[in-house]
Amino acid sequence: MKLGDLATHLGAELRGDPNLEITGVNGIEEASSSEVTFVANIKYKSLARTTKAAAIIVEPEFEELTVATLRIANPYHAFSRTLGLFYTGPSYPPGIHPTAVIDASATIAEGAHIGPLAVIGPQVEIGPGATILAHAVIYAGAKIGARFFAHAHSVVREFCILGDDVTLENGVIIGADGFGFSKNERGEWVKIPQASYVRIGNRVDVQANATIDRASIGVTEVGDGTKVDNLVQIGHGSRVGQNSLICAQTGLAGSSIVGNNVILAGQVGVAGHLTIGDGVILTAKSAVSHDVPPGKMISGIPGFDNRTWLRASAVFQRLPDISKRLNALESKVEKALSQPADQPSDEKP
Repeated sequence: MKLGDLATHLGAELRGDPNLEITGVNGIEEASSSEVTFVANIKYKSLARTTKAAAIIVEPEFEELTVATLRIANPYHAFSRTLGLFYTGPSYPPGIHPTAVIDASATIAEGAHIGPLAVIGPQVEIGPGATILAHAVIYAGAKIGARFFAHAHSVVREFCILGDDVTLENGVIIGADGFGFSKNERGEWVKIPQASYVRIGNRVDVQANATIDRASIGVTEVGDGTKVDNLVQIGHGSRVGQNSLICAQTGLAGSSIVGNNVILAGQVGVAGHLTIGDGVILTAKSAVSHDVPPGKMISGIPGFDNRTWLRASAVFQRLPDISKRLNALESKVEKALSQPADQPSDEKP
């Protein structure tokens, strides 16, 4: 592909030779003289002067360089689009593998690829263009929209509803029973029937081995455009809004409410029956047990305002020295108090 053609495709301003031949994309330190790279983080700015790349995708105000530049408002997204032009994934042509098990009452629209040993239960409805790979299982009564992509060993449980353009990576389970038990008169834990379902919106990606549980009553929901990372647990009856990021190893206890455009960074914990407002960011390893108003950035365990947390963290590193100085000061005070009032102190002023 010519660099000028790439600039036109991206809608970027090109400063450089439009006839440069581009063969691929790569990181800024690894890119060769026929590859495109990008700078979206200021920490990599200096590498733009030494890269061997044919061209760099940068913001419009980026400094002038000897290497060609493609200037655009969102370099990271532009790089993602460029990567899509050069990457060709596996092809899954329409067809049903002879070992797939599909109930006669299931309805599967045109263009589906059903892989080996996939299982599709009774009364299932799947929209056009589905790709369901080996050993994926769709339980009875599930309803799934267009262009569904289920990687190997993913599971959609009974009666769950998924929108269009949903992708489930390997090992995902949508609609497993929520963790609900009550004690009987003998003090034994007895399972509460998890009689409800999970509803997933459009353009939702759920990464490997994540689980989204069904509830006993009410619906567990994930809104349009939200992305759920590996090993995330979304508890029964929780509701996650639109365009939020739920990062790796995060856990939402039951009946958590998470707003739109929220970022829950890795290993965040949210106690049940809480509301996390729109635009909130919980930084990595934070844990909250209280509602969080919209727009807040929270850190720590227990979680509190990020700016306060940063100051507290700085003080925490100085605690051994502060403790040593405090002990010395206490010793001086105790010594001074133990001396008679008319006896001069041997301490220097």
